[in-house]
Order: sequence, then C-alpha cells, then structure tokens
Amino acid sequence: MTENKEIKVRTATHDDVSLIFSFLQKKSEFDRNIGAYSGVLQVTEDKICKTIFGPVPFAYVIFAENLELAFGFALYEFRYSSFAGQPSIWVDDLYVDEDMRNQGVGMALMSYLAQVAKENDCTHLSWTADARNSGGLNFYYRLGAKIIEQKGHRCFFTWIPEIITLL
Repeated sequence: MTENKEIKVRTATHDDVSLIFSFLQKKSEFDRNIGAYSGVLQVTEDKICKTIFGPVPFAYVIFAENLELAFGFALYEFRYSSFAGQPSIWVDDLYVDEDMRNQGVGMALMSYLAQVAKENDCTHLSWTADARNSGGLNFYYRLGAKIIEQKGHRCFFTWIPEIITLL
C-alpha cells in the first residue's frame, strides 16, 4: 500500500493517453463488477487523442499520484446554463485504485475539481453514481453532496463545495 503523505493532483497531458485509457478500463471493470455496466468499452487511445487533446477538448482529465505513480483519476467537462449564465462541472468518471481507497485520494481529486469550479465561476458539480456502489455513495455523502434524483440504480448527485459558496 502506498503512503498518502504526498498525494499530488495534476492535469493530464497528451503523454498520458495510455494512462487515461488504462483508468477507463479499470473504471469500466469496476462498474461491470457491481452490475452498473454491461456494454462494450468503445473508447480507444486514438479517440482520447482526438476528443480530449484535439483542437476543441470535450473533456479534461486529472490524476492523483504519488512519486509519479497514478492511483486515481477524474474525467470532467463543463456545462453551461443559459438561465444562470454560468457553467457547472459534470464529473463523468471518478476512480481510485482499490488499495488506495479511504486514504484521501478521492478527496484530493474532488478538492481539485472544487478549485477548478471556483476559478471558472461554476455554480456546482454534478455526477451520477450507481446505488450499488456503497463505498462511493458514502464518500459523496461525506463530501456533503446531495442526491437530487434517483432513477433505478442511478443516483444523480449535486455538490456545491464550500469553496464556491464562500465567493
């Protein structure tokens, strides 16, 4: 098990395409194991290059790491509300390697996203989680996130981090 004393969060670069792909594979396997995903993973490294590192990035990726060993990642994108006139962040994926869970990695990733939200005048962060992912749900509740809707096993969360509300 890796010590969490020096968890660093960094933005992915084009050199991380293979690492992004590996985390997407791990996340899909985790989701498959809890019954939340039964499809075929269609992402490729080429698609990641085009959609995340192309002229118009459609999503962004951050990594949590220690001594250059990545053990957590988040993939997010911005949404825009024409009525609010402000963006929000949609967290599409959050994944922490099993042996690093409950050691502050998820909190480091979400704190980084809260800072991104603050810097971009976002109103909130949102995401979905499967109701069968009890560890993830407990983590989100500890953050102060709220389920705003539930459809079957899919829980829709929203979180207004304190860092945003203090602006």
